[in-house]
Amino acid sequence: MNRAKQGWTVTLAGTGINLALGVLYTWSVFAAALIEQFHWTKTAASVPYMVACAVFALMMVPGGYLQDRYGPRWIAALGGIMAGSGLILSSFTHSLTMLIVTFGLIAGMGIGLGYSAATPAAVKWFPPEKKGLISGVVVAGFGLASLYIAPLTNALLRKFGIESTFRIEGILFLLIIVLLAQLLTVPSTLSGQSQSSTASPSAATASTGGLNWQQMLIRREFYLLWVMYAAGASAGLMIISQLSSIAKTQAGISWGYAMVALLAVFNASGRVIAGWLSDKIGRSWSMRIFFLIQALNMLAFSTYNTPVLIALGAAIAGLGYGSLLSLFPSATYDYFGTKHAGVNYGFVFTAWGVGGVFGPLMAARIADATKSYSLAFTISCILCLLAVFLTFFLKKPKRLKQ
Repeated sequence: MNRAKQGWTVTLAGTGINLALGVLYTWSVFAAALIEQFHWTKTAASVPYMVACAVFALMMVPGGYLQDRYGPRWIAALGGIMAGSGLILSSFTHSLTMLIVTFGLIAGMGIGLGYSAATPAAVKWFPPEKKGLISGVVVAGFGLASLYIAPLTNALLRKFGIESTFRIEGILFLLIIVLLAQLLTVPSTLSGQSQSSTASPSAATASTGGLNWQQMLIRREFYLLWVMYAAGASAGLMIISQLSSIAKTQAGISWGYAMVALLAVFNASGRVIAGWLSDKIGRSWSMRIFFLIQALNMLAFSTYNTPVLIALGAAIAGLGYGSLLSLFPSATYDYFGTKHAGVNYGFVFTAWGVGGVFGPLMAARIADATKSYSLAFTISCILCLLAVFLTFFLKKPKRLKQ
């Protein structure tokens, strides 16, 4: 198999893995069932999801390091086993504490391991001018997952209940991820390279095609990217985690899972479109555009009180949020190289975890206290405008040897 075909095989395998790992984005469907059937509060129903987001983000660092050192295949497979097992174990409990452990910790760790292996493996097969597009294609699977998992979950909940739904999806996704993980490889020229460097940043750049994580952490670009990522993720994940409840609160819609599926289409589209666009006009301008779109959407979201307007808001939120998941890995590879792509992006991705905890928790508490999400939308708008402002401090990255 030639290099191009092998690269696309790895890319599509990574996309397939993310299509399974994206079960995380359908938590709002599970949460709505927990609120309705077991009378959980919105805050309580958000906690397992928030813990999963935080653990997912934290696992990206060790997961990235392990896939850089040992290769992506077995790390992705281990992630699939843990994610599937976490869902299966969730089927045996109604306890908030246990769901935090099974879904939040175990499934969250598995999602982090699997996700950390897919994108770095794919981008190493392609030249720098395609990093944005390839990153977008791979992570599009994670965003697109809700398109089929949300209605699947809703159908299973109606027919079998919460317990069996967790169990069925756990077994299904475990098998899919482990099988697709066997297709993840990196080019042979990278597999034997040393994974550590004690040289100066400039020497490391010239000799290895990238900075290691210690060198990255002293660069201002890392901190700018981190804050911007956290701000954008907070807004997007707030909508994703609360969309079913927002639809019911503001428009009286009891079929919010359909809005989750709609958001998934635009979430996936945003990843590919932003990745392609950023290859053409640059990462900073692309970030500026998508953050501004999201800020305006957050500003208007409290006025969305019909099914059509909720659908419009969900689509724009999905587009803006999805853009983050291709723009920020691509920017990480631009500024710090691909040699240590896994662990470096793992550190940047911790910002996503912070956003995943802050956004949903903030929205749920405000909704429980005020019976409205208006203040949460305003806070999210301000965070997105902050991200727009910070893009002007990003300097054009220097070309690193690959």
